[in-house]
Amino acid sequence: MNSADDKWSTDVPVEINSYYWNEDPVFLNATKSRNNSKIKVAELFCGLGGLSQGFIQAGFDLTLGADIHQPSIDSYKKNHPHSATLLGDLKRVSSSQMKNYLQDSNTEIMLAGVPCQGFSLANRKRHDGDERNQLFKDFLRLAKPVKPRAVVIENVSGMRSAAGGGFVSAIRNAVEDELGLEVHVLFLNAADFGVPQTRSRLFFVGLPKGSRWEDPTPTHGPSVNIPYRTVRDAIFDLPKLASGEYAEEYGQDPTSELAIMLRGKETILTNHEAPNHPQSTIDRIRATKPGSPLYNSFKQRIRLSWDSPSPTQVSGGIRAQFQFGHPSQARGLTIRERARIQTFPDAIEILGGLVQGRIQTGNAVPPLLAQAIAKSIRNSLGG
Repeated sequence: MNSADDKWSTDVPVEINSYYWNEDPVFLNATKSRNNSKIKVAELFCGLGGLSQGFIQAGFDLTLGADIHQPSIDSYKKNHPHSATLLGDLKRVSSSQMKNYLQDSNTEIMLAGVPCQGFSLANRKRHDGDERNQLFKDFLRLAKPVKPRAVVIENVSGMRSAAGGGFVSAIRNAVEDELGLEVHVLFLNAADFGVPQTRSRLFFVGLPKGSRWEDPTPTHGPSVNIPYRTVRDAIFDLPKLASGEYAEEYGQDPTSELAIMLRGKETILTNHEAPNHPQSTIDRIRATKPGSPLYNSFKQRIRLSWDSPSPTQVSGGIRAQFQFGHPSQARGLTIRERARIQTFPDAIEILGGLVQGRIQTGNAVPPLLAQAIAKSIRNSLGG
């Protein structure tokens, strides 16, 4: 039987990114010295390093970024030269090796952007038995001998309903039992923290038992009577492009508070290259009203509207496809535009090309959301 739904069967193996490192794990020391006066943080399953970036912005220092995806580690090394990196499958790293890596650097906090595809509501192959759903156990195995003061585990909101809610209880209980920490479960919308994107994520924050804890305080939205940031706030100042074009100069001043913050002192524009579309795709985007789906069968692929937050940005899988059309230009988004919508500073350069850049930006935690969590942890630990 070859029905259209067979390709989404849970018996069909999940496609593997060819950029995953399948050799022995490779550890590389930092190329610049660290700031020894700051609390040290390591991130496993780091990807592009959205959690790491948020913790840097909140005043922490990085010691290690670890991931199996080589372009992500290439980006991480370039953007965080004060941090060591570990490229490889963390199943092949022993707990004693991780202890040596992290205790030598006085790491006190461990982060994990656990691969989320098995939980994601956007994943049509989602099922509770997806082996990626168990990767948090590897995080706990590697964290236990380090004895971190705090941990943060992140995943998509779909985890709340996966296995009838059993995954949430399993993770909370495992962290408390294995690491001896008290767990706070947070369900947060990135838009509430200044991210121009309605992106909901689930966070498990483990802290010493009895620690004072206050949930991160929203900066935008109805609860504080400040409008959500929009796609216009994020990308309006970036140069106009046609399909296949690129720009390395800004050409105009930033036009919003968010753009000013993200551009910083940068004078050279990176990652601003438009996808090279066939004419039929250009015509489709041009004919689609902003805020509307580009395809009837894929409602998550829309042409963005200038005056609303973006919907949740996803990685787009391993194929060369785009998720969003630009609000006023007949093309998909550049990697810089995707990074802006995630609130990565323009100083963060994303290596690996368009497809791997989409994967890195789509899988990342928005730095402004991570920063809010990091500030609450710092207040709790008294750092």
